[in-house]
Amino acid sequence: MEETPRRSTVPGDERGNPAPQWEVFVRTEAGEPMRHVGSVAAANGTEAHEHASRLFGWYAADVWLCPARAVERYSTRGLADATEERTDEIAVAERGERGPDANGEGAPVSEETECPSGANDT
Repeated sequence: MEETPRRSTVPGDERGNPAPQWEVFVRTEAGEPMRHVGSVAAANGTEAHEHASRLFGWYAADVWLCPARAVERYSTRGLADATEERTDEIAVAERGERGPDANGEGAPVSEETECPSGANDT
């Protein structure tokens, strides 16, 4: 018999940003499930919607926002595990291997990948 995973509360953090954080969920097409795609910092819901739409939802049929402080987080992994996993994802991208795109399908990653306006400026 398989043991049920034990999850513990993941402590929240302020992420070093004075603006409230908003979790962003999108639905690409009607009938599909909502998918968590990231978070934005904004003073209010209207501003959060503007940021989320530009960053994550330009292709989406629906965009839902939730104040991050209202989200209870539970995980079987500690925060250090999540950091290590993220480092692995970055290494895959740097090697130019396929990674998930906005539709959840693999897409090539290269230096020529287009970024939002101004994002490539250093």
